[in-house]
Amino acid sequence: MNIAVIPVAGLGTRLLPTTKSQPKEMLPVGRKPIVQHIAEELIRVGIDQILFITGPGKASIENHFDVNKELVEALREKGKEDLLAELEFDRFQTRYFYTRQRQLLGLGHAISCARAFVGDQPFVVALGDSIIGLNAQSDIVQRMQQCFDEKQCAAVIAFEEVPDHEVSQYGIAKPGSDDEFFPVLDVIEKPSLEEAPSNLAIAARYIFTPQIFDALDQGVPGKGGEIQLTDAIRLLIQEGQTVYGVRLRPTERRYDIGNFEAYFRAFVEFALADEQYGASLREYLESMLGAVPR
Repeated sequence: MNIAVIPVAGLGTRLLPTTKSQPKEMLPVGRKPIVQHIAEELIRVGIDQILFITGPGKASIENHFDVNKELVEALREKGKEDLLAELEFDRFQTRYFYTRQRQLLGLGHAISCARAFVGDQPFVVALGDSIIGLNAQSDIVQRMQQCFDEKQCAAVIAFEEVPDHEVSQYGIAKPGSDDEFFPVLDVIEKPSLEEAPSNLAIAARYIFTPQIFDALDQGVPGKGGEIQLTDAIRLLIQEGQTVYGVRLRPTERRYDIGNFEAYFRAFVEFALADEQYGASLREYLESMLGAVPR
C-alpha cells in the first residue's frame, strides 16, 4: 500500500483570524507546519504517493512541497548547510498530487474526490489537522496496514481512548473485543455519554478499499448538504463488510489542531521537545510562570 489521501480543504474558521489568509494546515507546530508532520509520518511507513484534497486559499501547501531552486541555490552559495538540512523533505522521492474539493460538503465528500486517483487500490486517509505522536513519531499507519493485510478488511480505523466529557465530540466505536486489533461492530457519530458504546474515538487515520466510494455515494446528505464519512463506514458494517479498529498506544497521543487551545498546547509541547531550544524555553517558561501571581 503506497497511496495516501490528505484532506486539507476546510476553512479553519475556529482559528480565525490566523487562518484568514493561510491554511490552518500550514500553521507551525514546533519547527514544521502541521501538514509536513503528517506527510513525514506517512513517508516513514512507505507511502510514496500523496494526494491533497484542497480548497480555496490552499496554494501555500502546494508551494511548500515544491522544490524552491532559488532558495536552495542561495543557501548553498552562502554556505548555510545547516539550513539546507532543514529542507531535507524536499529530496524525498514522494510524489505529491493535488485536486480541489469544489464544494465544501464534508469529509466524506472530500474523500470521494480521490476516487479517480485511487482507482482500484486500497489507500490511507490522514486528516490534515491531526498529528499522531510527538514529532509525528508513530507507527500507527504501519500497524493499521498489518491489520488490513491480516484481516482482509474493507476498512481499518485508528481509535484512541478519550475522557468521558469528550465522547460527544467524536465518532465512537462499538468494539467487538478488547484486543489491539478489534472488529468494529458500529460507529456512532457524536453520541451522548449515555448513548456511547465505549470511549474509543476515531483518531484521524483510516485505511479504505475503494468500496468506501460506493458507500459514500449512497449516503444521505446531512446538515448543510454534507456527506458524513461515519455514515459510509456504518453502511459498510451493515452490509456485512469487515471493519477493524486499531488502538493508539499511550505514546501515540493525537494532536488535533482544531482550535486555539489545542494549537497553543501542541506548539508548546513540540517546542519544549526541540533538541536545540527546548531546555532554554523550559527555563524561560518556568521563570515567567513563577513570576506571575496565580
